[in-house]
Amino acid sequence: MNTIQPAELAAIDDAVIIDVRQPEEYDAAHVDGARLVPLGELVERMGELPTEGTLHLMCRSGARSAQATAYLEAQGYDAVNVDGGIIAWHEAGLPIVQPD
Repeated sequence: MNTIQPAELAAIDDAVIIDVRQPEEYDAAHVDGARLVPLGELVERMGELPTEGTLHLMCRSGARSAQATAYLEAQGYDAVNVDGGIIAWHEAGLPIVQPD
């Protein structure tokens, strides 16, 4: 499985980020521009995912997104797991969207 570090992902212009956490987790803090597709809805919502380019999968710590990445790779998608999830993203000092 391919993985990417948060800082590497942040340096990619127009990266497609799919956040597989639950809506309440996403609402509490997420990467700007990330699309919410909870892991439990991934199979039924695959039609919403771009088929061209790389999908960068993110969750809280990297475990759920690793499951999503493996599944999408098996379906022929170019999918990459964000190592450490949003925790690592935040720890790297990268910007996140949080409610006021």
